[in-house]
Amino acid sequence: MSAQTYLAYDYPLLSVFWSMLLFFLWILWFVLLFRIVVDIFRDDEMSGWAKAGWLAFTVLLPFLGVFVYVVARGKNMGRREVAQARAQQEAFDAHIREAAGGTGRPSSIDELAKLSEIRARGDITDEEFRRAKELVLTGHGPAEHTGSTARTPRR
Repeated sequence: MSAQTYLAYDYPLLSVFWSMLLFFLWILWFVLLFRIVVDIFRDDEMSGWAKAGWLAFTVLLPFLGVFVYVVARGKNMGRREVAQARAQQEAFDAHIREAAGGTGRPSSIDELAKLSEIRARGDITDEEFRRAKELVLTGHGPAEHTGSTARTPRR
């Protein structure tokens, strides 16, 4: 009936260190295993049978499978990850450009149409319209020279 009870102060500091190290290595092992599984599926150059073989090898014999995979194909794991990150960034940039309306700078036809609309509303005078039109036609759109055409609208 004298069962021993271990308290926190009974556990030596070196044992705490080794326990934490083993726990860290255990987590590190799972991170490596999941990265390898993701890399197996990410590789477009590998056939379906090769993917199934590597996956079975890493799942059925995890330690040996992971070590053999890292030795055999580990060199290109980083390259595949970088290529995927670049492809995602390019797709994101293309989506942003598309959502923003193409090139980012409106064409001179669009700017002239906007100027005509502003003049028709009476927000700028004919002289201001003429100066802004010259700027647009010479390639120095009103967005770059806001001082020459920017005015508060008349009410």
